[in-house]
Order: sequence, then structure tokens, then C-alpha cells
Amino acid sequence: MLDFSIYLLYRAVTAMASLLPVRVLFALGSFLGFVAWFLLPPYRRLARRNLEIAFGNEKSSRELRRIARRNFQWLSANLFCNLKMVSMPPAELAKFVDTENLEAIHQELRAGRPVVLLLSHIGNWELLAQLVPHYASYARVGTVYQKLRNRYIDQHVSRTRAHTGAELFDRGEGFHKPIELLRSGGLIGVLGDQHAGDHGVWTPFFGRLASTSPLAALLAKRTGAAVIAAAVHTEGPARWRIVFTGRIDSPGDSVNSITASGNRTIEEQIRRAPEDGFWVHNRWKTPKPHFLLTNYKRGIYVPPAAPALKPFRVLIRASNWLGDSVISMPAVRAIKAGRPDTHITVAAPEKIASVWKLVPEVDEVISLTSHSLFRAVGLIRRQTPFDVAILFPNSLRVALEAWLGGVPRRVGYQGHHRRRLLNQIIPSRSRLGPVDHQVEHYLQIAREVGGSAEPPEVRVSWPRVESNGAPAKLGLCPGAEYGPAKRWLPERFAEVAA
Repeated sequence: MLDFSIYLLYRAVTAMASLLPVRVLFALGSFLGFVAWFLLPPYRRLARRNLEIAFGNEKSSRELRRIARRNFQWLSANLFCNLKMVSMPPAELAKFVDTENLEAIHQELRAGRPVVLLLSHIGNWELLAQLVPHYASYARVGTVYQKLRNRYIDQHVSRTRAHTGAELFDRGEGFHKPIELLRSGGLIGVLGDQHAGDHGVWTPFFGRLASTSPLAALLAKRTGAAVIAAAVHTEGPARWRIVFTGRIDSPGDSVNSITASGNRTIEEQIRRAPEDGFWVHNRWKTPKPHFLLTNYKRGIYVPPAAPALKPFRVLIRASNWLGDSVISMPAVRAIKAGRPDTHITVAAPEKIASVWKLVPEVDEVISLTSHSLFRAVGLIRRQTPFDVAILFPNSLRVALEAWLGGVPRRVGYQGHHRRRLLNQIIPSRSRLGPVDHQVEHYLQIAREVGGSAEPPEVRVSWPRVESNGAPAKLGLCPGAEYGPAKRWLPERFAEVAA
């Protein structure tokens, strides 16, 4: 009943919009987008974070704020215009639109080669569904889409799009029909700019790894189709330009290579008009629970000539004790190996911070020089923002450090009175059977977030010390508190001493 009520409201708004000129709708939508900028702080923060990932090293904070605000305005303006334009005849729509490099798709289709059109949520992207069938009316044209949650609105949108001559394929029903269309020499549109979750290839987008759908590449490889990208840029009030690229793939390219090329192309399209990007979508979403990428089916692909990856920043709050810190080092190494862009910062008490500087997998160390909670929070907040905090101690105090420090993902065992401060809780290991060594306590955290299941070796980079002829001395500390879980076997000490 709720879905139908929302559908009736949608139809009423659409009917009212159809009575207004497109320029008036654009102005109204732009104003409401400006209002939304102030009223929707979560989306404002998301847009700002995405822009900082994409352009943080290129544009000032003031520029990023301006782009984000204009993005809200244009996104809303394009949405309002679509309420009317979705039912306008293609010939009338074309009066508001210029095209660039349209001959690219004609060249491929008229040569008998099918086309996979890589689409993205840039500008007034719905114009592509309306106008591409008009431009390529001599060929079969289709699109792969995801059904809307409201079935009444979904059915209405499907009927409207079908009037343009486009064939619609629900991705939930498989890809046999889209492949058949391509093999008949047609064109099919596929969106390629959204977070693809567990099914994507992790490949760079604006220099940072992003889960990317390989669907466009898979369809092209199966059918011999050319991959061409298209974007719609907002040129001004109620004016748009559809820009087609040339072919972005080459015969013999792998699926991963074509997918990475698609990301580079969409990046170039966004750079042309950053205000048109879909910045309110969580493109660089941190997966849950496996934000380390060791076990993903399609894995990671970084093109050979790609620049250095932008870092995925992990804050590890180390134990307050030397012994526990040493025992947790294999887990730190497993976390570092979990993805090629991992940048590890360890926060540790001053008395043991120097030990962490000897661990090669650690990129930075925050020395906690005071017992003050707020001093620790201040040190964390002064760093480049972290993506994840992994808390080795079980105390409430370290959870407060990460929470007040503004780290969006906080990971650790449930611990003491801190469940509400964590948003990814590591399940405790079963205590059946022999006692596990304490190293497994920390390795369990690495495994639960997607790291390797094999405990890595501990490597420490010791500084060279001049002996000045004095005999070397080796000190061993075989004791350990809290029972055998943290103790090394006597024969292991003997091996080291030998």
C-alpha cells in the first residue's frame, strides 16, 4: 500500500512538472538542490569525502566545497527536468541537447560491429535512455538495468523507456538476451560507475581502488563488441551536451584491462565537469566485513602503467604492553598484506612507540605521550582521515579514542562496555580444545576483515649498532603473565640462543 501511495505521489508530481517549461523546472530544481545542501548533512559529508578522495591533492578546500554545492544544485535540477523530459518526443528533446563525436557509434554499427555503450551517472544521464535509440534508430538498442524497489514506479519507467524503442533487460534475469542483441549487431547500454560489491574487480578510480562491475567488458569479450563510453554534461540552464568517446578497448584486451580502461574514461569525463559527478554515491565504499581484499573472487587489477595508488588508511591502536605488542605483530603484517594500498598507522603509548618504528609494515607511528583521552583524540584528528580503526586492546578507552577521533569504521572484539562504539565486532574464538597461543587472538582480527589465514613471520628492522670490539650480549626474557597462552616454549629460546 505504501509503494502504491508513493507511486501516486510520483505521478502527481510528474503531471504537474509536465505543465512547466524545462527552463523553469531547471531553475526550481537548482533552488531545491541548494536547500538540500543545507538540509542533508550526511549526503553533504559523503559528497565532500568523495571529492577529497578524487581531487584532494589538486583542488583547495574552498573549491571542493563549491563543487559539492553546485553538484547538489545540478543533480536536483536534472532530476526535476527529467520529470517532464521522460515523456517528451525525442525530436523535441534534441532541441535541448548538443552531441559530440556521435559518429563513433555510427562507425562501429554500420561496419557490422556491435557496441557496448559504457554509461555513468554524470549530468542528466537519463537523456541517454531517451536519445540513443533515436540516434541509432537503424539498429537494435537495449539497456541492462536494475529494477527499482517500488514496483509501480519501476513498471511506469519501463513503459516510458520502451516507447523510445529501447529493449530493457533486468540484470537479475541473466545476460542471455543482451548477448543475443549484441550478436545481432545492436547496441546495449551498461552502467559502470557504481560500487559493485563482492562481484566487482578492484581497480583504480581516481587513483584509489574501487570495486567496479566488469559487465561491459564481459559482454564485449563474449560478442566481439566495441566498447564506447558516453556522458551527459550540463552546459547551462536546460542545456546539455552528450559526449561519445572513441573505442576504449582493443582486440585482445583482458576483461580486467577493459574494466580499468572504463574507469579511466569515466574519470576523464568527470574531470571535464566535476559538478556533474554523482558524488552522493559511496563509490569507494569500505566493504563489510572484508575490507581487506585477499579473498575477493575477481581480485585486484592495477594496470602496469598506473600511478601509485592512493592509500587506504588503517589506524591500529596497539596494546599498552610490550609483550602484547610483539605478539600482535604477525596480525599487523597480515593486515598490511591484505591489499596493496594499505597505509598503516600505529597509535601506541610513548614507552613502546619506538618498537613499532622497527616494524617494516608500519608506515607511521603516533606516540601517545599523555594519559589524557582528549590528547590522544587530538593526535588522531590531526592526521589525514583514516578509513578504518582496528583496536587490539579490549578497553572502553581505546574505543572512545577511535570514535571521538572520527574514524568511520571501528573494528575490534566486543570488549568492556563498548559495543555501541564499534560498528564491526570480531567474534570471539571458541575455547574448546587446547589453549591457543595469544598470537591467534590478534590474527583472528586480521582474518575476520579479509586478511590471510596463514600466520606470517615477524620481521623487525634492527638498527646497526657499532660494537667497538666489545663482545655481543643477548638478553632473553622467558617469563609471561596470564598463563601459557603468551609463553614461548623453552626449546624455542634455546634455538634463538644457539
